[in-house]
Amino acid sequence: MGTLRIRSFTILIFIVLLLVPWIFFVSARFLETGTLSFANGGPQGEILQKNLTATIHLIESNTDKWRDPSWQIELHNQLEQTRMEAVIVSASDHEIYRSNPKSSSRLSSSERFSVIEDGRLLGKVVLYIPKSNTMPIISMLAGLLLAFFIIGIEFRRFLLKPLERMSIAARQIAAGDWEVELPRSRITEISEVRDGFDVMVRGLRASFQKQAELEEERRFVITAIAHDLRTPLFALRGYLDGLEQGIAQSPDQITKYIAVCKEKSAQLDRLVEDLFTFAKMEHVEMKRHNKIMDLKIIIQKSIDSLSPLARQKHISISSHLSDDCFIKGDMQLLERVMNNLLDNAVRYTPSYGEITIQCYQVDNKIKFTIHDTGPGFSLEELQRIFEPLYRGEGSRNRSTGGSGLGLAISQKIVRLHGGELSADNHSEGGALLTGWVPVAL
Repeated sequence: MGTLRIRSFTILIFIVLLLVPWIFFVSARFLETGTLSFANGGPQGEILQKNLTATIHLIESNTDKWRDPSWQIELHNQLEQTRMEAVIVSASDHEIYRSNPKSSSRLSSSERFSVIEDGRLLGKVVLYIPKSNTMPIISMLAGLLLAFFIIGIEFRRFLLKPLERMSIAARQIAAGDWEVELPRSRITEISEVRDGFDVMVRGLRASFQKQAELEEERRFVITAIAHDLRTPLFALRGYLDGLEQGIAQSPDQITKYIAVCKEKSAQLDRLVEDLFTFAKMEHVEMKRHNKIMDLKIIIQKSIDSLSPLARQKHISISSHLSDDCFIKGDMQLLERVMNNLLDNAVRYTPSYGEITIQCYQVDNKIKFTIHDTGPGFSLEELQRIFEPLYRGEGSRNRSTGGSGLGLAISQKIVRLHGGELSADNHSEGGALLTGWVPVAL
């Protein structure tokens, strides 16, 4: 839809304001005079003077017939042809003849003269000659009123109504109605305001939705953290109460209680550390110390650190690592990624299972995969596995350990390095985690 700027609209208003009265004036003058000429003299003036002279002669030369009905009819016809009116009054001021009793002298000029014969006053005559510009001026005023009426209608249509509807829409949006339709206008400036308003509404709606999502996530995180902290704290308090009350009396029992307390405190320490790391990555831009490194070495360090835990469950770890896996990134963060992924694999792989790790270059990417022989992921888990504090077990028991933040943190770190991390099920069973980071240039 084409638009019109306010200054162009204003110019059109002035054109209409001048043109419509002018058209009315010209049309009325043409209908009255039969010509578009605006000169006071010329043929039209000569005709008027000739008619006036003929009418005066007819009246002066027939003073004896003033009261004759036949002559009055003749005079009436003459006056109609010349579009004049006449009044004849006797010497004693008694009206003898009036061509039109209802006529008004306001719209015409008058020609007055007295008829005298042999020094004796016979009567007085008033001739009313129509003013040539009276009707055109009236028509022009009517055209001016019509122009104001048209301008008022269009002004309301193009300016006032869109602004009124915009005001109503603003109040609806303030009340929370994000689906309100903003009015359109053919005035460019109002249309631009409408477009800007629409952008603002979309931004506010997105911000409101984001705020609602964050609020929902905040409630979920608080609930999950409370649950995850309560479980080990409850166990830790129970074993400490047992030690305090002397329930554990033998050295073996005391050693077992202390070992459980250490395990629960370590579990709390991991949870707090993961929460701190996740919060820092979520809300604070982490400083990276980038340098070129071999991803193969980082993976091997993670394998070495988790081998004792794997041996306790009789899990074998096999690796197939290429020699040209050079990347650029923060070694500490990438070590955390590999530790999280391998720790997750060891925890969910059953005893006597197997974990296979690969690292190789594909085009300008360094890819790595971790495949275990655990239960794999359900359909819901594949959709939510990287959500903060999400754990696959429906009861959220901690028999497998972990905080539910490891995979979320790992994915954020990999994306921070310009790569991606995804989860799937292996065709031969078990979970398959696949990631890549750009090769060092």
